[in-house]
Amino acid sequence: MSVKASADTLAAAASSAAKTGKLPPVHLWNPPHCGDIGMEIRRDGTWFYQGTPIGRAPLVRLFSTILRKDAEEYVLVTPAEKVTVHVEDVPFIAVDADVTGAGAAQRITFTTNVGDTVTAGPDHPIRVERDAETGEPAPYVLVRAALEARIDRKTFYRLVEIGAHADHDGQRWFGLWSDGAFFPVIPSNELP
Repeated sequence: MSVKASADTLAAAASSAAKTGKLPPVHLWNPPHCGDIGMEIRRDGTWFYQGTPIGRAPLVRLFSTILRKDAEEYVLVTPAEKVTVHVEDVPFIAVDADVTGAGAAQRITFTTNVGDTVTAGPDHPIRVERDAETGEPAPYVLVRAALEARIDRKTFYRLVEIGAHADHDGQRWFGLWSDGAFFPVIPSNELP
């Protein structure tokens, strides 16, 4: 199958799934791997096809609904085929957050660059990696089935303002509460 035909097939499958209003059951599909058609998601969340940015947001949204992570590889998958997607960091960016409640009853609901919304909690944890040299945090939230969103800087800084200190794994941490779960950001004793 040609690269163009494969991309057209993927777009048609995603469009068909979008009409139902639900995410397609990509976890149930096990088609043959058809190779690499030149799809890439850069660190800033921009999707590329054969080196050219995909400028149509509805098309990116459609492709995002048929994205899956298999082991260490990202793929776009339909019932008939799957193709490799190169992902620089993670596939999505959390571009905003809505906070309701306070303390352990607080809920943080993220919106991603592709229109997903997800409330952080036990099924959608927040994790923070810190650069070994600079200590700079890189925060993420699980959106669905091994697909994460990196929380953008402005949103993370807003969330830090509502952070709290709590005991976690026998140590005092500064972190975030959401949906009854505490997500550690940095040990309290490392704060200035």
